[in-house]
Amino acid sequence: MNYEPLKYVYKASGNPDAYTLLLLHGTGGDENDLIPLAEDFKLGFNILSLRGNVSENGMPRFFKRLGMGIFDEKDLDFRTDELVDFVTEIADKENFNPTKIVALGYSNGANIAGAVLLKYPQFLAGAVLYRPMLPFKQFGVFSNTSNTPVFLTSGQHDPTVNPDDTAKYVALLRTAGYNVEDHVLNASHGLVGEDILFSREWFAGNFKL
Repeated sequence: MNYEPLKYVYKASGNPDAYTLLLLHGTGGDENDLIPLAEDFKLGFNILSLRGNVSENGMPRFFKRLGMGIFDEKDLDFRTDELVDFVTEIADKENFNPTKIVALGYSNGANIAGAVLLKYPQFLAGAVLYRPMLPFKQFGVFSNTSNTPVFLTSGQHDPTVNPDDTAKYVALLRTAGYNVEDHVLNASHGLVGEDILFSREWFAGNFKL
């Protein structure tokens, strides 16, 4: 396939057994946006932060969309493959364990992380999805056999995400075998303190170094 490399920042923890936190920004962000948040968690993880290859009016994204909340699913499918291929290559280059990757994505980044959960259900060791939407309207049967933990937060005042669709998304992931912790917060689309507090607690309960 004709994949493009992604711009990235990698910060090694110095621990050969560490997990790697894969950071995936929202629309208009870049590879630097989520690093302060990740470092504030003080997890002892490696950090791999990517910039999406798609530009929407000059704003980086991980895949194209046809309108607000309407994904170009053909491009999403391709870009998901591209991302997994790239991360696999970078794991070899930077010498981190490709079986110990935990994605953390916000909005557009959460959506491509979700696409990885559906298309490559054994690839991630865990995922944090802030304000996600169901990546594909129709998707075949998929199964996660590792009870992989997934953390998901949605905002009850978020104008971009239908709460019924979020509930269906959570049910879909659970049916596929993921261990999902989900929270509906008194928030809109932006992150609030509870997103950070609850995800910090989730990390502590699921990933011991």
